Parts: sequence; structure tokens; C-alpha cells
Amino acid sequence: MDEGLLDRSSPRKASWESHVTANVVLSSSVAACGYFAYGFAVGYASPAQSGIMDDLGLSIAEYSVFASIMTFGGMIGALISGKVADIFGRRVTMWLLDLFFILGWCSIIFGKRAWWLDAGRLLMGVGSGIQLYVAPIYISEVTPKNIRGCFAAAASFTLTLGFSLAYYIGNNMNWRTLALVGASPCFIQVLGVFFIPESPRWLSKIGLEEEVEASLQRLRGGNADISTEAAEIRDYTKTVRQLSGSDFMDLFSRKYARPLIVGTGLMALVQFGGNSGISSFASSIFRAAGCSADSASRVMAVLQLPFAAMSIILTEKAGRRLLMMITSAGACLGCFLSALGFLLKVLNLVINRILQFVCHTFVVVMFIISMILLYHELDYHQPAELTSSMVFTGILLFSVSFTMGMGGTPWIIMSEILTINIKGSAGSFIALVNCFTSWIVSYAFNFLFQWNAAGIFFLFSFFCGSVVVFVAMLVPETKGRTLEEIQASMTLLQ
Repeated sequence: MDEGLLDRSSPRKASWESHVTANVVLSSSVAACGYFAYGFAVGYASPAQSGIMDDLGLSIAEYSVFASIMTFGGMIGALISGKVADIFGRRVTMWLLDLFFILGWCSIIFGKRAWWLDAGRLLMGVGSGIQLYVAPIYISEVTPKNIRGCFAAAASFTLTLGFSLAYYIGNNMNWRTLALVGASPCFIQVLGVFFIPESPRWLSKIGLEEEVEASLQRLRGGNADISTEAAEIRDYTKTVRQLSGSDFMDLFSRKYARPLIVGTGLMALVQFGGNSGISSFASSIFRAAGCSADSASRVMAVLQLPFAAMSIILTEKAGRRLLMMITSAGACLGCFLSALGFLLKVLNLVINRILQFVCHTFVVVMFIISMILLYHELDYHQPAELTSSMVFTGILLFSVSFTMGMGGTPWIIMSEILTINIKGSAGSFIALVNCFTSWIVSYAFNFLFQWNAAGIFFLFSFFCGSVVVFVAMLVPETKGRTLEEIQASMTLLQ
């Protein structure tokens, strides 16, 4: 590769790097509509649970299928997302994901049987799998390098906004009406795609050089000098065309080992941290801890918003690595607090049963044991309140940490480290890993939670802590660097 291309002191210093234009804002906003739709769909399962189960007579197992099948559909969407985006472009791919979301919501709105709802949730999952790939890729390819993280984090903020809105209004709204609200951002995105340019890097990949410059001119402004950026994209695209990597098996060659390990490792560890289970069944968790499910869910929904907004600034100011490590540590502590809360509840119940057993078995010491039991019962509300407080605090700490960086930052990193020749296949594979691990957690959570509530949160805490170690050892800092610089440093270019 031409070293001058990646030399940060090169005289061909890009003059476009600080420009924020209306088209950049519009393009990112349209892509963010898909994030909002996805966030609302994820948040829908928790407030709709009691209404759907009562109206359709579903069991816990049947509702677990409904809640988790979206992530199964996400695996299907992830498998096709990269190939579709490579063949048809980023804009057409956004229309496709909207089609899946709209059909899915319609199936839930008009569904009369459980399988209608499951089919709708599956279709929405396909759309979400496509969205999780194409949105961060598109945003990273159209935004200038020094504000790329801010725009990606702002798009992720809309995911939190959709999730929080579903929680906030969902407990006081019929589940069919709530589904109608969830479909609205998809129609906005369908219209918005007509007014945004195609990704210049995708246009360069398919050889449309004139369209590359036209797209860049729209994005950077009519008076901006886009010659440097266009040349950088063109030169790097020519370089990666000379490499193998268009086939799926080429991903596992040595030169792509680091970006693939970083991408898949981050996605798997973050999802095993428990977000899909906690977000889908937060109401059940709060009720089990003795909290008011409605009030606690609303507090969680509202509190997430300012912390998600903070990520817009911190992604560029603190950098991806530091933000990931701090927020993962916060999520680890939150799960650990929740685990201790449920453990305290279990220990308290065990003590009660032991005392009752002794009371009925040893009549000789009835009076003494009765006094102990009486004292214990009078004081029982204190550990019960402590349990609810610890779980409530832990879940809030986990949720704000996840929304502030742990949840969205891996997608930003994924969109930055993959070279254009493997972006479709590698991005699909990484998104598939994300959806598969998310499905495992969301499907198994209810069963594991009923079996051992404290144990599942201790397990989540372990995985969140593992993210900190993984990022410290393997994940590079990408802020302030062009995509071409990042990808060259991550890939063994021969």
C-alpha cells in the first residue's frame, strides 16, 4: 500500500474533516430511524407481556418463544445483510429492512393467534438483523473522521429512545396500539431514503467513480474540496481489490484474523452480559425483587436517555476503548449488585424455613425458637426492602452503563475495522454472532431466572467483567483516524 496514503502528515491533508453539513445530518438521521424501530421492538416485549399472555392465554414458555424469536430472525437477517448491502447498496437495504419491520408489526396488530405474533416478531427480527449491519456501516462511510463517532453514537441514542419510549408508554397502553406506534418510524425511513445519497465507499467498490464524487459533494457541501477524500477512497479501494477476501472462507485467513477476532469477541461477550434477557423481562425481574414493575420500568426508561446522550460526546472525547472499559465495568457492578440482592432474598427464605422446621421438630425449646422466629418475622421487611433496593439499583446501573457505551460502541468499532472487500461477509458473520448469542440469552433467561435468579446475574457480571479485559488486550483505539488508516493497521496487507 502507498504509505503516503496513510501518512497523517501528508500534504494531502483532508480539508473536509471538520465539516458538518445538512446532508450528513439528514443521512445519519434517516439511518437512525431504523435504530429507533429496533429499540422499540426490543422494548416492546416487556410491557406487552401481561396483556398478550392474558389475551391469548400463553404460558411462560410460549411467551419466551415470542420474546426470543426476534433474535432468531435477527440471525436470518444477519446472514443476508452483508450480501444484500454489497449487491444493492446501503439505501435499498434500508428499504428492505423497513419492509420486514412493517410486515412484522402488521402481523402483531392484526394477529388473532400466537403463531401470528411469533411470525410477526420473526419478520421484525430479520429486519433488525439487517439494520444492525447496514446502519453503522452507512453512517461510518458518509461522516467525516473527526465526528464519525459522535454521529454513530447519536444514532445509537435513538435506539435507546425507542426502547425507553416502549417502556414508558407500554405499561399504560394496549399491546396492539403499542405495536402501531412501533411501526411509525419505519414509514419515516422509507420516505427519508429518497433524499439521502448512497455511500461513496460502496460506489467506489462497484467502480462508479463519477457517482463517488457526486455523493461526496452532496455530503461535504457544494463549495467543499472533496478531491483529497475522493482520491484516498479510490486509492484504498484499488489496493484492497488486489487482495482475496470476497469469499466467505477468506475471512479466516491470517491477514483478517485480528478484525474478525475483535468483532466477534466483542459481540459475543457483550451479549452474554445479559442485556437481551434483562431488557425483555425487566418487569418480571422487578416484580420478583418486590419492586413496582410499572414505576421501576418508567424510571429505567427515563434514566437511560441522558446517559445515552452522554455517549454522543464521550465516544469522541474519551475514545472507544476507554468508554467500553468504563461502561462494561459499570454493567459488571450492576449485575453483581442484583445478584447479591437475589442471594439475600434466598438466604432469608432459607433461614425462615430452617427456623420453622426446628420449631416444629424440637418442642422442648419451643419458646426460645418462637421468640427467634417472632423477631425474625418482625424484621423480615428489612431484608426484603434491601433486596428490592439492591436489585433496582443494580438493574439501573446496568442499563445506564449499557446505553452509555457498552451496547453501541461495538457496532461503531465493527463498522470501522473491516476492509471494504470483506465488509459484507465479515459484517454479516459478526452480526450473526451477535444475534445468535442474544437469542440464547433471551430464550434461556426466563428458565434460568426461575431456577436461580442470583446465579444468572453472577454469570452476567462475569461476562461484563470479561469485556473489560478483552478490550484492554485486543481492541484498538479508532477515534480521529480515517477508515482507511484503521483498516490498514488492523489487516496484514501484502
